[in-house]
Amino acid sequence: MSGSKDEGGGVAPQNKGSWSSFLKSIASFNGDLSSMTAPPFILGTTSLTEFSAYWTEHPSIFVTPAAEQDPAKRALLVLKWFLTTLKQSYSSRNDKYGSEKKPLNPFLGELFLGKWEDQAGTTHLVSEQVSHHPPVTAYCIWNDKHGVQLQGYNAQKASFSRTIHIKQIGHAVYTLSSHNNETYLITLPSLHIEGLIYGKPFVELNSCTYITSSSGYIARIDYSGKGWLSGKKNSFVATLSPIGREKEVLYTVEGQWTDSFTIKAGGGSGLKKHSAEPIETYNAKASKTTPLIVPPLDQQDPYESNRAWQHVAAGIQKGDMDTVHIEKSKIENTQRELRRKEQAEGREWPRRFFKRLQGDRDEVFEKLAKPCGERIEAEKTGGVWRFDERKKAEREGMAVAPNDAPQSDAPQKS
Repeated sequence: MSGSKDEGGGVAPQNKGSWSSFLKSIASFNGDLSSMTAPPFILGTTSLTEFSAYWTEHPSIFVTPAAEQDPAKRALLVLKWFLTTLKQSYSSRNDKYGSEKKPLNPFLGELFLGKWEDQAGTTHLVSEQVSHHPPVTAYCIWNDKHGVQLQGYNAQKASFSRTIHIKQIGHAVYTLSSHNNETYLITLPSLHIEGLIYGKPFVELNSCTYITSSSGYIARIDYSGKGWLSGKKNSFVATLSPIGREKEVLYTVEGQWTDSFTIKAGGGSGLKKHSAEPIETYNAKASKTTPLIVPPLDQQDPYESNRAWQHVAAGIQKGDMDTVHIEKSKIENTQRELRRKEQAEGREWPRRFFKRLQGDRDEVFEKLAKPCGERIEAEKTGGVWRFDERKKAEREGMAVAPNDAPQSDAPQKS
């Protein structure tokens, strides 16, 4: 593989030395993404805390299940919404920059707050870095007009075997209060980076994920990519069935999550396509996203991502690595000092919008996880994290920093 004439073909000549060094350095890598050092030209200006917004860049699709009265069709609409999030979550950086970028590593307490406004009304977002060792982001997204809420948390574990493999640890929970708090457990896909050897990395999803509902349905999504001889990149086949009767497929969805997919009634994919009747085709490329509204920098909390990282991001955009190093060091040193102070005082950093569940147990999760065999790995995420519902009002009226925030426009990471 290293002898290919196309190796590093996507890398500018002046960057090939650092790219080769990077490939050698990750050959034995095994750990969380925050400890991975990448060459400057693949550094991104977006913090991982901001990635939570990818869940809802189509707010009207996010709330559509609330209006459906048939429980099976509601489950299908939840599945459709999830599938529409994949392109933004795992391909938008590639679409924007031409290749995947390494995100900024959030500091403990970092916030990303915003809202979407469209025909669905107002949809709110709260994203918070609730743990730094291990790095964990928690999020809650809600639309009160339609009674829809999504919350969850995730960490990443990276390893190297021919390329970078990333296991996502955590889950999401989608709730419809307008349907007696009908709840859906969403598991998170593992992924790996394709095109790394050529200097044009992009994400490919692995294996399968599940969506299980309290109304009695289970969706299974199987992911595949382009092989040596056949297949298309970013492909998937999803089925929706009653729990316990998985062979009784009610709906099948098949296609590419970066391009288009077709929803069909009944089972069948591949050679059995004739056995399923097409209902709808969704074009991910043509579907416009709704921009997230965030306050101007001077109105943001000092802990909000865009304000906190503004000088680092500016340095990356200019290719000024000296500025990037200086500004990141400010963040790191302040965070280290905060951790030392907390340790000396026998306390930990107070989370702003989320709480850690006692006993690392969640009855809703445990019930919904049984059909798909999912389990909580609290030891890898610093606990089980849930949104503190009492903080909704604070979120909507938030204007200033917490009293114990460091006096700096660049809250810092350890």
